Formats: sequence, structure tokens, C-alpha cells
Amino acid sequence: MKILIATEKPFAANAVNKIKQLIDEAGYETALLEKYTDKQQLLDAVKDANAIIIRSDIIDAEVIAAAPNLKIVVRAGAGYDNVDLSTATANNIIVMNTPGQNSNAVAELALGMMVYAARNFYDGSSGTELLGKKLGIHAYGNVGRNVARIAKGFGMEIYAYDAFCPQEVIEKDGVTALPSAEALYATCQYVSLHIPATAETKNSINLALLERLPAKATLINTARKEVIDEVGLEQFMEARPDFKYLTDITPGNDASLKEKFPKRYFSTPKKMGAQTAEANNNAGIAAANQIIDFFKTGNCKFQVNH
Repeated sequence: MKILIATEKPFAANAVNKIKQLIDEAGYETALLEKYTDKQQLLDAVKDANAIIIRSDIIDAEVIAAAPNLKIVVRAGAGYDNVDLSTATANNIIVMNTPGQNSNAVAELALGMMVYAARNFYDGSSGTELLGKKLGIHAYGNVGRNVARIAKGFGMEIYAYDAFCPQEVIEKDGVTALPSAEALYATCQYVSLHIPATAETKNSINLALLERLPAKATLINTARKEVIDEVGLEQFMEARPDFKYLTDITPGNDASLKEKFPKRYFSTPKKMGAQTAEANNNAGIAAANQIIDFFKTGNCKFQVNH
């Protein structure tokens, strides 16, 4: 079996070494494609691959068609909207993610962005503290739970809304569960966004929802670009000079936001949530272990397509 590690944004070198070691010990072959600059390089690399480990790399119908021996794709991370699930399913290819492996790294970034916003982007002016402020966590999954854990250390008052997480699960962590996104946004000065990009959530963070935010609110997006109604966001920022937006997913209207709101808008140069040595190791090694377990035992525990 040949397992391809195809990462335009590579894993850390020590993570790659550990992944290779696991694959070698299992008796399989490793192939490595890093920092590729052209899709054709990926198409060539997948021709004889039985499994692929990816990060944010796009596995679409063309890639799947070029990989006749492919049995499994594992996205090293939680989100998997970069994989064409329907085409994979039609070709009997298992798609998995590695939930939880990057969660602490993303959560730390979210809290770091809150501090950055509260201190006015470190411009030398007098800022505010997070102590006692109300934090709303929009989606209480692995990342949301870690955000709550860290925010408790700052002494924040923590609320959460998740349409699929029972109230008692949220509240056993000492977090107040709210009944709707509208209630969350109306209650909290800080909102940390962790919803996936689905047909239901795309553009759901819109002008009507943002208008519920209290004075001096800050929205942190370490989730997905597509969940933001970018036109509505820009309209809201024009209407509310007290509002700040920080994200690690560059919006389509990034240039306009930078020009209009340089002291209230910040985007990282590229998606940074999982960009830590620890997250690299955790997600990459988990991906390798899941592929090996699938080939050895047929385990499909983290399958996301059915």
C-alpha cells in the first residue's frame, strides 16, 4: 500500500518523520509531495496512491479521477470541505478527518486575537481587559470547549450556543447555554465563531445577526470564511465604529476592510489556527494511525462521508 502525504502547506519536519516512521513500521510505503505549485503535480502524485493524507489541499473530482487505486483520504484537521465527498462516496473512497487534534491550537489563537483586539492591536493606546467580559462561543465542539477552558483563566463570563449539543453537556463545563444564535450575539461582547461551512451555515453570520451585538463588540472567526456574509459584515462595520473583526481566514473583501477599518479589522496572512508544532504532530500522526488502522482492521470511526 502506498500512502501519499500531499501538503501544499507542509507539516513540520519532525511530524513528517514521525508519520513516515509509523507507515514504515506498518509495512507500507510513504510518498511525499510538499509545497507543490501546480495542480498537475498533485494529479501525477495520486496516480498510484492507495491513501492520501492532506491538510487544506483540494481533493476534487479531477483528483479522484486521477487516483484509480485510492481507498481513503484523511484530512489532518477538523474541517473537510476541501474534499468532494459526493464524488469520493460514488467511487467507494472513505473520507475521514482528525477531530480534536488541532483544537487547543485554534483555541489559543482565538484567545490571542481577543487580547490583540482588547489592546487596540498593540498600537500604544489604552485598551481594555478580558476579565469580567461576556464571551459567546458559537458552536461548542472540540475547539469551543478549549476556548471555554482557556477563557476561564481570564475570568470571562462564558456563554455558548450549539444547535446540536445538549444544554446539559454545555452547562456541566460551567458554561451558560443559550437557546439561539440571536440570544448569544445579543448577550456577548466577544463572540468566538466555530461553526463549520455547510449549506445551512454559509453566509449565516449576516447583518441582521451582527446588529444584535452590544456596544464595543468583537467577533473572532477561526472557523471558515464562507460562514460570513461579507457584504453584511462590511455594512455593519461602516455603521458600527465600535465593532472589531479579527479572523484567520482572509475574506474576499480583505483589501476594502483593511482600507476602511485599519484599527478595527485584522486578518492573518494565511490560515493559522493549526500552525503549531504540536498541532502538526497531533493531526498528522492521527491521520497516519487512522489510515493504518483502516487498512489493518477496516476501522472507519472518523468517516465523514456515507
